[in-house]
Amino acid sequence: MGAMTHSRLTALGLIAAAVILIADQASKWWVLDVLDLPARGSIALLPVLNLTMVWNRGVTFGFLNSLGAWTAPVLVVGALVIVAALALWLRRAERALVALALGGIAGGAVGNVIDRLRFGAVVDFIHAHAFGYSWYVFNVADAAIVCGVAALVIDGLHRRDGRLAGASDRV
Repeated sequence: MGAMTHSRLTALGLIAAAVILIADQASKWWVLDVLDLPARGSIALLPVLNLTMVWNRGVTFGFLNSLGAWTAPVLVVGALVIVAALALWLRRAERALVALALGGIAGGAVGNVIDRLRFGAVVDFIHAHAFGYSWYVFNVADAAIVCGVAALVIDGLHRRDGRLAGASDRV
């Protein structure tokens, strides 16, 4: 298969953003309105996975939780600026991995912006834990953002010939 055009890569990224946004908002609707997780608090699904209701007023891992009333508006504006920058980057994407990563990040960011506008906080509910260690509670949007950033880092570490950037050319 030949190289994809910029317009096809942009479309791919927009589709990825839409899929993530729909999955994120549908999952949040389900935990809030169908499962009524706020009233139930936490539900064990597996020995290493719970659904646990958390209203995150900060950013990832609760960072900036203490900004008070200004938290939601500041984070909404910041996220929308980032999404606009990602859209510009997406229009110049040259590889499908980059387009998918940018779309995932943008879709996740918009999903969390919707929560902030609706509720003043982000709906987090996925709680992984094992062997006495408990990870932060997160959502589908957060997972898409983290995976998208990881994909961009991995892409950036590889030279166009498939080798790791900075890898020694010596044998």
